[in-house]
Amino acid sequence: MAKRLAARTSAMTTATLAQMAERHSWFRELSADDRSWISIVARNGIDGFVRWFADDEAEPYSPTDVFDVAPRSMTRKISLHQTVDLVRTTIEVVEEQITEKMPRGDRSVLSNAIVHYSREVAFAAAEVYARAAEQRGTWDERLESLVVDAIVRDDVDDEQLASRASTLGWKPGSSLCVVVGSEGGPRAPHGLRRAGEHAHLSVLAAVQSDRMVAVVSGAMADDASAMSAVEPLAEHFGDGPVVVGPVVADLTGAPDSARAALSAARAAVAWPEGPRLIASADVIPERVLAGDRQAIDWLVTEVFTPLNEATGDLMDTAVSFLDHGGSVEGTGRAMYIHPNTVRYRLKKIQDVTGYSPSDPREAYLLRLAVTLGRLRG
Repeated sequence: MAKRLAARTSAMTTATLAQMAERHSWFRELSADDRSWISIVARNGIDGFVRWFADDEAEPYSPTDVFDVAPRSMTRKISLHQTVDLVRTTIEVVEEQITEKMPRGDRSVLSNAIVHYSREVAFAAAEVYARAAEQRGTWDERLESLVVDAIVRDDVDDEQLASRASTLGWKPGSSLCVVVGSEGGPRAPHGLRRAGEHAHLSVLAAVQSDRMVAVVSGAMADDASAMSAVEPLAEHFGDGPVVVGPVVADLTGAPDSARAALSAARAAVAWPEGPRLIASADVIPERVLAGDRQAIDWLVTEVFTPLNEATGDLMDTAVSFLDHGGSVEGTGRAMYIHPNTVRYRLKKIQDVTGYSPSDPREAYLLRLAVTLGRLRG
């Protein structure tokens, strides 16, 4: 019976490929090389059924060997669903050949055998794709760590970084921010990515020593919208502050966001009263005192310079108000102006710098800005 079945293998393979081309558009769209590999797999599966049915103890055959003839790269080109189409079509063709071409006395035994064989082949296909997915997952994690590490170290080759990120599904030209917090356990990066998917965010995450660094992209036009977007991700970090770096236009600017976030994460220990989710700009005073040149430059450029160049005696009013402990009346007496004029100028100072002298922490930042600006002349 096995010999009669073996004589039909070539015809079965030809019929299978004809049916694949007729039934499945994805098969017709494949390159000639890929179709050739599928024909080899189909032939190997049919030949395997013959050997499996013969049950030759000298040359035992396992259905899991069906896919060994094809390169592993085929799992990227042919999906599991398409592989199921291949198996189903092959089995149906073999059943038709058994019904039409084999002697009547052989049909029942062969039909039962093909049912058992097809089940084993289906399990084999699932195993192949599961193994490939596991290997891809391990490789993707390594590649993801390389991308995050390059951003943290500011060792960025724009083309190489974009290429590696695109391999991980990253969309080019997306605004992003870098988020830094303590490591939240071995499964934290996976949980962070899943939470990002639910929040419609793209996330690249890696654990570095005792901290976790994430590059987050999504609908974020400015730092305030970035804070709102990142909020659902905070629970996947460990204890302590979770620092959000400034929003940048794309991956090439990611090192700037990472530098600010890492500096703020180190300096946040000096402000334990601060919130858990914190913007890197909120820790500017601590970063300045820790010697962060980026923070010093920002404070002089974005706060001191606009205040110093503003008209209406805003600089003198700010200094006097800080010197008098935040007293409107004391500032008015010292400058010989009405308290309402002081209040008006305080509002103008906030408009110019973005910080209010009446808020204790923002007054602390303004005092540092004035001191550093004057030191720079």
